[in-house]
Amino acid sequence: MGYAGGASPSPSYHSLENHSESIEIVYDPAVISYRELLDVFWSEHSSTSPPYSTQYASNIFYHDEEQKALAEASKERLEKETGRTVYTLVRPAGPFHQAEDYHQKYYLGSKPKVAKLLKELYPDFQEYVASTAAARLNGYAGGNIGPAELVAEMEKLGLGYETIAAIIDAAGESVAAYCPAPAGD
Repeated sequence: MGYAGGASPSPSYHSLENHSESIEIVYDPAVISYRELLDVFWSEHSSTSPPYSTQYASNIFYHDEEQKALAEASKERLEKETGRTVYTLVRPAGPFHQAEDYHQKYYLGSKPKVAKLLKELYPDFQEYVASTAAARLNGYAGGNIGPAELVAEMEKLGLGYETIAAIIDAAGESVAAYCPAPAGD
């Protein structure tokens, strides 16, 4: 989580000026294309309501002309499909400013036992912030994915069954309801 799109060299939550709250996605184009990322963005994002402030404006930041063209075309396609104005702005990417530590993995704050386990796995804070596992677990804590989906992703996340079981247990649920222990445990 961070801030992008503005002119201030050091925005903060209480002094955003003309920045918007944003996320920065680092991806491998051999795994997922920019076009596919745009499809995910549009499917998961309400873009037909005007923002009530720059802070919460919907933006797609592009890094080159190809990304710009793909973003603009996908926006136009959505407007044609829905017959509604899409308020998402397509803008050049500038510097991304990481938000304050207390904004990182926000939903995990509501699950302190889960956050504690993750911080033991990722003692370096920047590693914790950059961790795909922590991001997915933040989604779990925020109610965006369920425990069954989380268990199914164990291997992709690089976490073992015992770790996932401890995390789900710390969240107040039982992993046994979603996945039996592997043979030999």
